Amino acid sequence: MTQRMDKDKQGRSLLSLFDLTMIVIGLVIGLGIFRTATDSAKAAITPNVFFLAWLFGGLVALCGALTYAEIGSRYPVTGGYYKIFATAYHPSVAFGINCIILISNAASLAAVALIGSEYLAEIVFDKPPTDVVKSFMAMGAILIFYIINLMGLKVSAKTQNMLMMIKIGMLVLLITALFFPAKHTEVKAVVETQSFSTMEYIRSFGLALIAVCFTYGGYQQTINFGDEVKNAQKNLPRGIFIGILVIIGLYLLVSYSYFKVIGFEDLKTSKGIAAIVAERIFGAPGRYAFSILLFIAVLAYVNVILLSNPRVMYAMSEDGILPAIFKKKDGKKGVLTVSLTVYALLSIGTLFFLDTFDKILGFTIFLDCIGMAFSAATLFILRKRMKGQDDSKIYKLRLYPLMPLLFIATYVFVALSIAYDQPYTALTGVLVLGAFIGIYFLTARWRNIKTIN
Repeated sequence: MTQRMDKDKQGRSLLSLFDLTMIVIGLVIGLGIFRTATDSAKAAITPNVFFLAWLFGGLVALCGALTYAEIGSRYPVTGGYYKIFATAYHPSVAFGINCIILISNAASLAAVALIGSEYLAEIVFDKPPTDVVKSFMAMGAILIFYIINLMGLKVSAKTQNMLMMIKIGMLVLLITALFFPAKHTEVKAVVETQSFSTMEYIRSFGLALIAVCFTYGGYQQTINFGDEVKNAQKNLPRGIFIGILVIIGLYLLVSYSYFKVIGFEDLKTSKGIAAIVAERIFGAPGRYAFSILLFIAVLAYVNVILLSNPRVMYAMSEDGILPAIFKKKDGKKGVLTVSLTVYALLSIGTLFFLDTFDKILGFTIFLDCIGMAFSAATLFILRKRMKGQDDSKIYKLRLYPLMPLLFIATYVFVALSIAYDQPYTALTGVLVLGAFIGIYFLTARWRNIKTIN
């Protein structure tokens, strides 16, 4: 009897509250927290701004996850955001945004590979290497797993599950540093002689949110679970709320651990911050072990991203959005040779042109801001079009339109912060989106002729 209740009409197993909570936590907790606290602290003019950015970022993630959950519940489709964008806007906008999401994912892969190279470089080289050297180390990691995937060799699901265990273990280790006050950096009382204007606080907060948004990313995948959750109207918001609440708690505790052990000012300039905390607790062996474990986690992440994103390109090719060559597959190995190669080149190219984490972070988040704002806005369009229809089985936001509006406004604010601080990066992102929309219209006639034939 229970077994029947846990399946839908098509016989699919439905996700329980616990399943969904664990999925949300797994989607969001990545490797950014081992690096981005430095970038957030660097942007924050006071510790209060630093911690407020992490708390507010979690609230925005909650709004976003629930918004995407309703979108997925109202329009449950396979194939990423493309069909939702095409339905809500125009196929050209869908093509352009889907392409920049792929580029953003490739840039995120490059950023994570760079995090791994920074930690490994700390224990491989006697002196800190240049950004170019660390960039080439990151390229090497991507290239190795590109070759592994090209050969048709897949890392097992068990190995990928070990990645999650390693990450959770490292987070717990960092939090335990709070229980060793003797290892904390002494914070001397300083009389505040500098006052900041309201605009300086706003600008600092916006810049601090860039790194925070990167670290909280992943919750947008809740768009895929709207019709796969048991008792969705009740369990979907609960699972997302509990999951995001756990993540906020972990991120705040880890950030506070960095703050206490390293100190706020040193946190702004330190490299390998998580390894520094490990060294304070366990000495040099702790630093080496932590750096190696984190690099292994990065390699596993590189592998899974190189496995998943080329399949998005394959799906876009099957729908006629990308050229047919992206469907090319090795018959014996089942490898998407062209899609995999292009995606790996996008990641390596990002490292070649943007050789520091700060540059990649700004570029990635600016593209994300475009994709996030446009995708969340589809909820307003879907609600309007579905008005009057039976929505008794659809998950609906209780705080609509407040939550999606807060989410969209935040990403617009972050995009403007990037544009103010890095105008070249923002201009590049806008030009990339415009170029893809232009490509869509330039190739529209060719696609129409091919469809007729």
